[in-house]
Amino acid sequence: MVIIRRKIINCILLFIFITTNSSFGQDIPDFDYEYDSDITVSKNTNYSISIDSTIVQNGRRSILIEYTGDTIGFKFASYSIPAKYQGKKVKLSGYLKTENVSEGWAGLVLRIDPKVYFNNRQGEGVTGTTDWTYIEIETDLKQNLATKFVVGGLLVGKGKVWVDNLSLTIDGVSIGSAPLRELTAIEKDNEFDLGSNLVLQNLDNKNFKDLALLGQIWGFLKYHHPKIAKGKYNWDYELFRIIPKYVKAKNDLVRDSLLINWIDSFGEIQKCNSCKEVSQNAIQKPDFSWLPNNNASKKLKSRIEHIRENRNQGENYSVSITRIGNPSFENERPYSNMAFPDDGFRLLAIFRYWNIIHYFFPYKYLIDEGWPNVLSKYIQDFIEAKSELEYETVVLKLLGEVHDTHAKLISGDDMLQKKKGDYFAAFHLKFVENQLIVDDYYNENLDSTSLKIGDIITHVDNESINKIIQERKGYYPASNLASFLRDVSLEILRSQRQEVQIEYIRDNVKKSQKLTLYKTEELNFAKWYNKGKGDSETVKIIDGKIGYIDLKTIHNEQVEKIKDTLRNTKGVIIDIRNYPSAFVPFTLAPFFVSDSTEFVKFTNADLNSPGEFNFTDALRLPGSKNNYQGKVVILVNEMTQSMAEYTTMAFQAGKNTVVLGSETAGADGNVSRFHLPGGLLTQISGIGVYYPDGTETQRVGIVPDVVIKPTIRAIKNGKDELLAKAIELINRTN
Repeated sequence: MVIIRRKIINCILLFIFITTNSSFGQDIPDFDYEYDSDITVSKNTNYSISIDSTIVQNGRRSILIEYTGDTIGFKFASYSIPAKYQGKKVKLSGYLKTENVSEGWAGLVLRIDPKVYFNNRQGEGVTGTTDWTYIEIETDLKQNLATKFVVGGLLVGKGKVWVDNLSLTIDGVSIGSAPLRELTAIEKDNEFDLGSNLVLQNLDNKNFKDLALLGQIWGFLKYHHPKIAKGKYNWDYELFRIIPKYVKAKNDLVRDSLLINWIDSFGEIQKCNSCKEVSQNAIQKPDFSWLPNNNASKKLKSRIEHIRENRNQGENYSVSITRIGNPSFENERPYSNMAFPDDGFRLLAIFRYWNIIHYFFPYKYLIDEGWPNVLSKYIQDFIEAKSELEYETVVLKLLGEVHDTHAKLISGDDMLQKKKGDYFAAFHLKFVENQLIVDDYYNENLDSTSLKIGDIITHVDNESINKIIQERKGYYPASNLASFLRDVSLEILRSQRQEVQIEYIRDNVKKSQKLTLYKTEELNFAKWYNKGKGDSETVKIIDGKIGYIDLKTIHNEQVEKIKDTLRNTKGVIIDIRNYPSAFVPFTLAPFFVSDSTEFVKFTNADLNSPGEFNFTDALRLPGSKNNYQGKVVILVNEMTQSMAEYTTMAFQAGKNTVVLGSETAGADGNVSRFHLPGGLLTQISGIGVYYPDGTETQRVGIVPDVVIKPTIRAIKNGKDELLAKAIELINRTN
């Protein structure tokens, strides 16, 4: 017997009332009764949800979500519909009416499970007091991945929102009439949906070595075998089918015979007349060194070589290349139903990750240890992980082997986050002169801000900062030391406890104290990172006649006004110690270039030759007839990452430009995201980014012309040494 509280029952009834009285029209009964749908109402006692029959956009009723408490959060009501439709685009539309919405927004919610898409209108929701406003959210259906649509209304912050007249369509057709899609061969194969049924215990070194070979051959076939690459088989599940026999192979001869029979079972390979040899100019070439390193037989090598010579061409089920040029892995299933994947799915996780890096990471050649060795190094750790936390931890360590600051765990790492804790210091920390110092506050009104700017933290709970850094080195994936120290500093004072013991130095005097920590909602990290944002801060005149641009606040609509402001200055300082709020390489950067000038070129993956990366033609800035004539100084540091580094490269095309500061993050190029079993979401740099002469930015970052690093003394005195040096350079040349 299931007991449901009256409040939840009322919410379910009210949402049915809304939908049955909206412009879904005749299709709404299909929602309510024909499909296996349910209603979800988020838990938050600071908000109420009710039926309103007086304020409606259409029909007789609307849903009202209202802030009634004293702690800001959010509340939503959502409706779930199985995603079993054929089409290209899905669109949710509806109407919102608001009253005094502040410190947040009102919006519609469209989510496609499992972790395919999510949009709740953050950043573009409705605020204030408004009459009925039409809202729509549209995205690609991704029908091969989608299992469920979740739609509804949301209030974040204070105020009231009414939601009414919702509609969900597939390619313009109401979902009640949309055609159902035919299941693919992969979807029809559901043998291991609830688990791999594999228990991999008592394995020896030979087993681990053989499993490494299996993972490499499995990945090779995934991207090269024409039938497998076209999605004719559920390739994840085919792995689970071969493993029980494979791990029992007594010697290499039996092992290789099993692999050959397995490969042959997927059909004959037709001759490929369009397959080309690898370009001699490729900066990164396919690497098959793993095959001879595993004592593979001549017959097995021959099979692999035959498939390579007659490999899949064109469309590949497991990977595609976007319009921008980075690989997309949309069809990699997340298996979110198993937070702690079983032995087989954990093995699948490392096989999937290793092969994505091996064939589609543009900077594989920069990996220190050599990528083929990494698979053997980690297989045992993945198989022997005993908990969700151990699994997430070994995944994070594997990500660190890539040396890419983009390679983070974006979501799904719940146990890792729980281990780190929910409590943070009320101040920002930064490594300066090899010391961890307080350099700003998240909230100056909290008790723990008894620490002052410039205080040097030396110990946390009796452990030295140096020891903490060494212990955490493998758990913060980073391209270089600068970005590692940046990231680790943010969590050194993160804890499961609300209080930690710290030792610190102030004015050469050693001190210690119990430090109170706070939850994120008390600290408002977002507000700190957005400090200074606002149109008035984007461009200003300093030190008499020097222009200053802060890219953290820039918008492309401002560019022409910025040019007018700067035109008669004696020099310009462009601050990119941040992440630009707009993409300005082709709108603002040409203002500083007189002639058409090359500034960047890329490498892109080749679907027809997995593992091969070739240079594109260099991109040019068009230049400006009425270009800026003064000196330009660009400020950079470890916060300069990805688009910020790319933007710096564009400004460097100017002949009178100087880059001033310290090592940047060394992670450039559009990111490619993909899932690992257990619902983990991660990403890598998906495009290689280089200067026109082929010089890398990955790991190296932007190399300053003038190296200036902050000092503790200057930070204590509130002095920006980089800005001061930039002013000096400009004044010296005028």
